Amino acid sequence: MEQVESSSELIHHEAVDESSSDSHPEATNGFSLSDDDNLRAQGHEAVFKRSFSLVASLGFVFKSVAPPSIYHYHHAEISSITNAWVGALSNIGQNLRYGGSQVALFSVIIACFVQWIITLGLSELASAFPSSGGQYHFVYIIAPQKNKRFAAFVTGWMSILGWWMITCSGLSLVAKAALGLGQFLHPDFEIKQWHEYCMYLATIIVTMTPLLLCPKKIPLIISWSLYLALSVFVTWFVTALVMRRHTNNRSDIIRSGQGTSGWNNSTAWLLGIINSMYCFGASDGAIHIAEEMQSPGRRLPQIMNMTLAIGLCTAVPLLAVLIVAMKDMDQAMNAGMPAVELLYQATGSTRVTVALSLLLTVIYAACLPPQWVTCGHLAWAFARDRGTPFPDFFDNIDKRLEFPLRTTIASTVFAAIYGLIYLVSTTAFNSIITSAVTLLNLSYAIPQAILVTRGRTQCLPKRPLDLGRWGYICNVFATLWIIVPGVMSCFPPELPVTLGSMNYSAPVLVALFLIILVFWGLIGDEFKGPNIDWEMLDFKNDTPSDSSTDLVEPNINL
Repeated sequence: MEQVESSSELIHHEAVDESSSDSHPEATNGFSLSDDDNLRAQGHEAVFKRSFSLVASLGFVFKSVAPPSIYHYHHAEISSITNAWVGALSNIGQNLRYGGSQVALFSVIIACFVQWIITLGLSELASAFPSSGGQYHFVYIIAPQKNKRFAAFVTGWMSILGWWMITCSGLSLVAKAALGLGQFLHPDFEIKQWHEYCMYLATIIVTMTPLLLCPKKIPLIISWSLYLALSVFVTWFVTALVMRRHTNNRSDIIRSGQGTSGWNNSTAWLLGIINSMYCFGASDGAIHIAEEMQSPGRRLPQIMNMTLAIGLCTAVPLLAVLIVAMKDMDQAMNAGMPAVELLYQATGSTRVTVALSLLLTVIYAACLPPQWVTCGHLAWAFARDRGTPFPDFFDNIDKRLEFPLRTTIASTVFAAIYGLIYLVSTTAFNSIITSAVTLLNLSYAIPQAILVTRGRTQCLPKRPLDLGRWGYICNVFATLWIIVPGVMSCFPPELPVTLGSMNYSAPVLVALFLIILVFWGLIGDEFKGPNIDWEMLDFKNDTPSDSSTDLVEPNINL
């Protein structure tokens, strides 16, 4: 049994090499605090080596930027936990049903713009308070004293459940893609639910293996995965462009009213935008490795926003080529794997289609190790602040592997058990995941809503990314926009509604909130949050401290 130490007992100086930013305070963020001092001011000691370079960090979040487009999975619409262009490929069938080529292409552009505004506000918070805890950590720091514990606790569990279930969606994606290739080659092959679950379990084992065998190489593996993903994108794009056998007229592409979902044009557009936002979601991924990168206050905003830029520049051109080359829209949107069907329509070659689809499946699988890292780190950070059951057990960093093994294993156990739901009901499986994505989006909006209500200058210290007056625009937009996906995610994918197309997201979302409230009742008293040093964070201590946490309300000292 490998020796496991409590993260609070690790000597943080052992976790930082000579090139770490702690040795170069002036290089951290342009302010007086080093990376480790900044973390210490937020109530924690550094326990990880800062081994994620800019490229590795960019690859990490780019490889985990698209949570499931499971928003209506009943037509075998595959979810995506990969980069934006892959997410767009998984979305395209449902978006064609909503509004044809027009919605499938242009909704992605609008969705990226919307997600960018939300991410800007979130990245400013990450710049001010870089911590693996992410959203719940932000909420704890900036929320009013009397209810900060409850607000942070709820936000923390939203993030954990959201990420765990999104990862389950990614596992299901790999299973479906692998079996779908077999069905493409052998149309008589009938995929059973137990086939998918067995492949689902195999995917857990395969994608967890790098973390167990070579965890110190994960940053390097992720860097190469980024290059691989971009290379496969170029291959798909060039192949479809050069080999296309058909070219649609511009009028056919921009013509409205091509959808078959039964929704009116305005509603179909909104549904398409919400569906496409999942290509650019999960932009908080990099935040949860903040304690493993140098100068996180400066780099996190760069990485989060660069990821969206790369996503837009890859997703839109590839979608445009596939839509221009599309010969039969009905066949594409009703196919088990619409993106594969579109590629086949463009190239006319079964061999080329299978080869590129196999590469796509590899990309899907390569995107899962970063998901396990995020799940494990987020749960560990919450356990560190005593927000999980058995916090002393889960607040551990494996000494040999140098990552939170116990919380990562807990994530895989959850995924294996959760996958059993798929054997019982695919509708229940997908409804829960859809609701989990809503929880994750809520976790982005809550800290920004607090900034709006309490005042940005009251809550934020000096930071590398200061949005100034534009910050209010981002924060207000993020707060109000969450209503739209919250409501639209409860809509059925098509009309008229049948038993198979019903959307159970609303009752599932209520059930998830009830589970969080039960957790609060059972273990909420143990959750104390970090012991913040406001003065170190450039705050002045003007208000009385809370005796239970020895904290004071922040006021910025400009």
